[in-house]
Amino acid sequence: MHKARLIKLIFRKNYSTFHQQDMSSCEVLNKPIESSIRKKLEAVLKPLHCDVINESYMHNVPKNSETHFKVVIVSEIFEQQPLIKRHRMINQLLQAEFEGGLHALSIVAKTPEQWKTSDKTVAASPACKGGFKK
Repeated sequence: MHKARLIKLIFRKNYSTFHQQDMSSCEVLNKPIESSIRKKLEAVLKPLHCDVINESYMHNVPKNSETHFKVVIVSEIFEQQPLIKRHRMINQLLQAEFEGGLHALSIVAKTPEQWKTSDKTVAASPACKGGFKK
């Protein structure tokens, strides 16, 4: 089995989230921010692994919102880059999305070696305690 495919299967087994590899045109229209994030990350960072997880449902936002995301990305571009530079690179890449409604982005950015030696689990984000439902 191809190494990248195996990593994706292991990740999906350990982190329960819906993620579809090939997005239909309907999904792109229904998920414009998620689609834009994925396209930019894949085009620029050439990841070996990339998950874009919409966590907006965990927050006080309207149904089907695209305001809160978690990105799990593995790229050779991150080699020799400290974590802060990896985060800055991703935040800069997604500046237009932040200006267009993206409110929060949780980032897990690893090198292939870090990903290879990790257990492929990503902690679930904590429940939102803010917003108007205090």
